[in-house]
This record gives sequence, structure tokens and C-alpha cells, in this order.
Amino acid sequence: MVKDAELLKKFEERLARQQGPLPREKAVAIFAGMWDEAVAIGVLPSKTPMDGIETDIKLAQILNSCLKKSSQG
Repeated sequence: MVKDAELLKKFEERLARQQGPLPREKAVAIFAGMWDEAVAIGVLPSKTPMDGIETDIKLAQILNSCLKKSSQG
């Protein structure tokens, strides 16, 4: 359990600066590992893939309208 969130944040930022950008291959390997873990514990794949689609659509509409407004200015 993290007791000092600010200390953890500073540590993560310092580590990220030291290591530089994450190579694509490593990022994909991390994602694949996380996906496999989620499948193993039964969280993925979703039993109802369309669950929450309304929220996703609404969010996409908001983001798209923001992009259109910012490009007009």
C-alpha cells in the first residue's frame, strides 16, 4: 500500500526521465502480459461487450466537438 503518494509520483517521474521513452516492443509486451493476467483472473473478455457503449459514444461526441471548436479558433 502506498503511504506517500507524492513521494511515489516523484520517484516515478525521476525514473521515467532516467530511462527515457519506453520502446514499442516493451510496451506491447507489458500490455500483452496485463491482458493475459486479466484473462486469467476472469476480468477479460467482457461477458457483455456492449456494456457502457453509450458512455463511450457520448464521450467521443464531446471530444470531437472540442476538437472542432479548437481548430476553428
